[in-house]
Amino acid sequence: MIPSNWLEEAAGRIAPYIRRTPLTYNPQEDLYIKWENHQITGSFKIRGAFNKVLCLQEWERARGLVAASAGNHGQGVALAGKQLGAKVTIFASEHADPSKIKAMQAFGADVILVPGGYGEAEIAGLQHAQSSHATWISPYNDGQVIAGQGTLGYEIDRELPALPESTWLIPAGGGGLVSGIGAALENIHPRPQLVAVQSEASPFLYSLYNHNSQNGVVEQNSLADGLAGPVEAGSITIPLARQYINEFVLVSEQEIARAILYCWRQYSEIIEGSAAAALAAVLFNKIQKRPAVVVISGGNIQPERHAQIINQTTWEI
Repeated sequence: MIPSNWLEEAAGRIAPYIRRTPLTYNPQEDLYIKWENHQITGSFKIRGAFNKVLCLQEWERARGLVAASAGNHGQGVALAGKQLGAKVTIFASEHADPSKIKAMQAFGADVILVPGGYGEAEIAGLQHAQSSHATWISPYNDGQVIAGQGTLGYEIDRELPALPESTWLIPAGGGGLVSGIGAALENIHPRPQLVAVQSEASPFLYSLYNHNSQNGVVEQNSLADGLAGPVEAGSITIPLARQYINEFVLVSEQEIARAILYCWRQYSEIIEGSAAAALAAVLFNKIQKRPAVVVISGGNIQPERHAQIINQTTWEI
């Protein structure tokens, strides 16, 4: 369990380094949307990265910071390292979004590309951190990272009006965000239903949640690259997911693409596939109760990819 005081302390700790993002309401859909695509670095990941790096001792930062990332966590760690004077090395898949790689480098990180997917990048990063005695910054398997991500739920709760029982939909990959949000919801009464959402193309955490194993999961290419890849063995997010999540649903790649299109047409907002997964679960009626609260976790999508989606995807429900 993540103690509630960790969230409060994290919120105060990272406040000077992050942006308070907009929360909007759509009465037609009975839908609240938290727009973390407006966050510094374009993603919620900066919250957990900064909280973890700020909690480190100076000697831990002096050893250098190492992380694995599809792009968003790496940007958060890179910016934290830049502002706090720590060298940062990020391991990423050779198939990672080029715009995210450039963004990590722009914040001063050394980016090492690894053959394969996110899972291979994480293994390489962990091995490098161990051999070089650098400080490993997991994107999800760390209590202070989870507490930092949980500040998003802490923030939403203080912005929302008093609601009847609501349903919160959170994109889930390694489980850091959904675990942090789950910790925040423990102090809300009536407690909202917490629904985790992942793509059918890479359902590793979904399989762990439902079957206690990710063996046999076949990974396919996904628009939701930030939710892809296996979960580190023994990750603390595995029991936390079982504790906090009420329901876990999957969405298709076509539904993710249509949610990206919907966001552009309805709100003129650019969102990435990982963020669109949670919205797709609402738009395609995979939940029973509203009002719904959706976290748009980020907007870092390659411009050419976004243009392709909005030009080729049709919107029909």
